[in-house]
Amino acid sequence: MADGRPLLSAAIIARNEEERLPACLASLRGLVDEIVVVDTLSTDRTVEIAAAAGARVERRALDGFGPTKQHAVDRTGGAWVLSIDADERVSPALAADIRRALTAPQAAAGYEIRRRTVFLGRPMRFCGLNDDWVLRLFRRDAGRFTEARVHERVVVQGAVERLSGVLEHETTRSVRDYVEKLERYAALGADALAARGERYHWWDVARLPLNWLLYLVVRLAFLDGVPGLIWAAGSAYHSWRKRDLLREHPAAGPRAAG
Repeated sequence: MADGRPLLSAAIIARNEEERLPACLASLRGLVDEIVVVDTLSTDRTVEIAAAAGARVERRALDGFGPTKQHAVDRTGGAWVLSIDADERVSPALAADIRRALTAPQAAAGYEIRRRTVFLGRPMRFCGLNDDWVLRLFRRDAGRFTEARVHERVVVQGAVERLSGVLEHETTRSVRDYVEKLERYAALGADALAARGERYHWWDVARLPLNWLLYLVVRLAFLDGVPGLIWAAGSAYHSWRKRDLLREHPAAGPRAAG
């Protein structure tokens, strides 16, 4: 127990996050009792920074986000786990909410948290990001990450409630970083599609313009200015690109016609 609450562990996976990891770790100070960082073979100072902050660090190759995040959770020892990415920060209001939640009598097995995204230096209000709830705080014996290689999520056995504090998410800071991230995620997405036995079809090319319109018109990306337009273009590209990579995927079998 710490301050009358169960032990709380933070689980983080990171790769080449020397610029953003310090803010993440600082936001956990005084809140969590243990920090576990699984470093996916960084080539910068990520490991050194994590260790200097008192985190327990393990290095291993990324085996999909779901399995790797679960590996980090399995290495924790707290009754509760806060799963947080290196580019995220716990706001003071969220820290207070977490303390209250863990000391109050309740039957919840997990808590969803509203995430506020900053993209290319601008807080995003639209693009589908204005209602971004993520389940990140959960009892270790009741929650588990899915096996998804990308777009993983936590599934808990028990009731799920919501906290009012915000999880600050400072995603990519440059267009170049965004493009590189899109390619990494598209490759993982293609792996996931192939594992499910899906195949490329000639009409998949329509995903690019259709998703562009979805973000631009339905999700009002233009109201977020230039960053919103870039986000919309990248999201549409990602939806198409992972299907395009599926055409030559070794696990996808023969190419479909077209």
